Amino acid sequence: MSTNSLFTPFHLKTLSLKNRIVMAPMTRSFSPNGIPTNDVASYYQKRAEGEVGLILSEGTVINRASSSNDANVPRFHGDAALQGWKKVIDEVHAAGGQMGPQIWHMGIMDNHHSGWVPPTPFEGPSGLNRPDFSNGNAMSEKDIEDTIIAFGKAAADAKRLGFDTIEIHGAHGYLIDQFFRAETNLRTDVYGGKTLPERNRFAIEVIKEIRKQVGEDFAVIMRFSQFKPSDYNYKLAKNPQEMEAWLTPLVDAGVDILHCSQRRFWEPEFENSDLNFAGWAKKITGKPTITVGSVGLSGDFFGAFAGESSQPTSLEELNRRFDRGDFDLVAVGRPLLSDPNWVAKIKTGKTDQLKGFSKEALGQLVLE
Repeated sequence: MSTNSLFTPFHLKTLSLKNRIVMAPMTRSFSPNGIPTNDVASYYQKRAEGEVGLILSEGTVINRASSSNDANVPRFHGDAALQGWKKVIDEVHAAGGQMGPQIWHMGIMDNHHSGWVPPTPFEGPSGLNRPDFSNGNAMSEKDIEDTIIAFGKAAADAKRLGFDTIEIHGAHGYLIDQFFRAETNLRTDVYGGKTLPERNRFAIEVIKEIRKQVGEDFAVIMRFSQFKPSDYNYKLAKNPQEMEAWLTPLVDAGVDILHCSQRRFWEPEFENSDLNFAGWAKKITGKPTITVGSVGLSGDFFGAFAGESSQPTSLEELNRRFDRGDFDLVAVGRPLLSDPNWVAKIKTGKTDQLKGFSKEALGQLVLE
């Protein structure tokens, strides 16, 4: 099995990657009081040393009082947290890597199992996390305005600290995705509407503010998902025409790369084509895309939380789709969570040394 094509360079604006492998964002909750530790810096440094082309950080929250439901999820605001992130990016660069933080606001959330709650109620477009589940406040227009500014400030700080890109988290049922979804966005003002293009407005304003803060030459990635954690079969866009109406305005607002999250990268997005989510997004927008979803392992990420183990699998189908031009970059999650040298092993053909994945890896920062 040849993986040579995955080890070709990729260049776009501030990104100059040595290969097409991206470390996918994975929440780790090892940053007490939201402040990344030296171990967090070492965790990312080891992946850079292991030849990951681009590292996307775990989700890191913007400066809104209820943007997180977990005290140990890192923040991307405040002097102490930003100093922690400065150490992270400096160590990644010293190891020859490139990196961007994933900028995040969780929106309406379930309360964390630890019992910790933020100092103010959760906020979202209509107070809903999913149909018939309310656990917070509907945002006022002032709340929305301040949140948009907070996204822009986080992006500006990322550029100032020396990061190579940023990723906006617009997937998986979190705040931006709650605005996209009809069942969680019941607003009757300009941020709501019966159609997905109408409900795009919040995301568009976030992207425009970020682009204003970082300039035209800074690479901006945005992560999307059709599925929701409460409904794996959900589709925001039910056909290519609806996907075009959803994604094209976001690209026009300033997104450079579309990170298309799905549970299994080989599954077709629509009938009568084997193109996956990333394949359709690239075909529709013409922009580079990142594919993701059970790359290199049996089983999916959600099964891991249920205690299911996974074993290494072939990359043959991934390579076939990549060589066909369906997508430009490949995000890898669990293999890199449990093995910082996964990319180097793939590159040198040492597939017999690849590790499986078990739930235990979620409970630690694996450094070797």
